Amino acid sequence: MLTISADGVDRSLSFAGLVETLRVAFRDGAVQPVRHHHTIQRPDGAASTLLLMPAWNDFEKAGTSDGGYIGVKIVTVSPDNNQIGKPAVMGLYLLVDGKTGEPRALIDGQRITQWRTACASALAASYLAREDASKLLVVGAGALCPFLAQAHSAVRPIDEIRIWNRTSENAAKAAAALREAGLNASVAENLDEAIGCADIVSCATISTEPLVRGELLTPGTHLDLVGAFTPTMRESDDEAIRRARVYVDTRAGATKEAGDIVQAVASGALTHEGIVADLFELSRGEKPGRQGTDEITLFKSVGAALEDLAAGIAVYEGSKG
Repeated sequence: MLTISADGVDRSLSFAGLVETLRVAFRDGAVQPVRHHHTIQRPDGAASTLLLMPAWNDFEKAGTSDGGYIGVKIVTVSPDNNQIGKPAVMGLYLLVDGKTGEPRALIDGQRITQWRTACASALAASYLAREDASKLLVVGAGALCPFLAQAHSAVRPIDEIRIWNRTSENAAKAAAALREAGLNASVAENLDEAIGCADIVSCATISTEPLVRGELLTPGTHLDLVGAFTPTMRESDDEAIRRARVYVDTRAGATKEAGDIVQAVASGALTHEGIVADLFELSRGEKPGRQGTDEITLFKSVGAALEDLAAGIAVYEGSKG
């Protein structure tokens, strides 16, 4: 069994390559039960969340019992980790042989999550962002920030990246790291102003209050909502939902867990029927993506085990030597 570190994941993947891997994965499908979601209360500080995300190749659909893989990601989310300089999200990914059940790889789950989350957003943007989208605003300077910046840059001609964070010093560090990677990145001091100037707004926070006000979105903007993975969290307000054509990664996950979707449905700003498409339907060409240059589009992701499986297989296959 291979043990693959974060560096090993980085060596095995490219942003453009993983976007296409995910496109094929959503087109072909896989068996992915709705993830297990458990809250772990603590005597002091914020509660942690335990996520278990299994998936496996659909052998019956493929018409063969040979090959294939089963995978499961075990993730913990501990918001208070930020106060002690540790990532809020930790995890491992276990990939096993689909026929025999033999363990094949134990992969850094945090890095898998960063890669597949960013590339799922970029996959959505390949259908929903304007072809000429060049100005990207990343809201949140956490671990996902550089991945989102590079993934979106792999599918659209991004030539200006601005980063906003509640703590501006962290935004400055993230921008500096992106500049070292050859990207034109700077700090956005005023969030509202930056939203109005962006072609793509990509949010990756654990906010419980809307950060993106829909009234500020200009025609043609694509809003990418990555954080807010529980019903009590939210990154956009009802007006953003009302003004946009709404898309999700998976209907089952987003309508159950995504605060931006769950709260908007509860308020009446959105109906389940108002969700235009998910990534399965977009990747299969069953539903339309962007319909015009002035349209506002919104993509909400909560993560799908299919994405982890596809990324895990790509990492393993690329690491076998």
